[in-house]
Amino acid sequence: MYPVGRSSPRLALRELAIEDVDAVLAIYGSPEATEHLSFEPRTHEQVAQIVARSMASTTATPRTEYALAVIELDTNELIGFGRLATDPHQQRGATLGFALRPDAWGVGYGVETVRLLLSVGFDDLGLHRIWGARSPLNDASAKTMAVAGMVEEGVIREHVLKAGQWRDSVVHAILDREWQFATRCTTPSEPDH
Repeated sequence: MYPVGRSSPRLALRELAIEDVDAVLAIYGSPEATEHLSFEPRTHEQVAQIVARSMASTTATPRTEYALAVIELDTNELIGFGRLATDPHQQRGATLGFALRPDAWGVGYGVETVRLLLSVGFDDLGLHRIWGARSPLNDASAKTMAVAGMVEEGVIREHVLKAGQWRDSVVHAILDREWQFATRCTTPSEPDH
């Protein structure tokens, strides 16, 4: 599927462009934004490679990675990065990841981003299960995934090596029938947390 284009009341997902490198660097190069991610802050060159690789993945057949820009509609600025990657070890399954610029935290954009990614996965790609992992210390991500309808499933012990230390990951997942139920029960007047 190309191009991906999904929107919510405040955000949109779109394919990455080479012009997005500096905006992605504001996320992936930020010690604050990467504190709970699985990697150290990236350099400009590393981010340029990530964006280029993400752009190249759009032409793969079948497409297995959807690395997308999260755009704030009011400002038309890239404020986040979202990713769905199909899992070769799981039928109709994918992993989900997201990161937002720190100045975009605390206003519900994480929940909107996760819901948009889930919509791509379930509504566009016909997936059965989508899962994501977070740092055990990332309470904001735990809340975000719970509000989006994802269920905490358990812990992968010593899953990530970061700054010379092994760290566990907490897994959250949602099934297609749970997504369908959640979207039927969501009303437009429901506040976004």
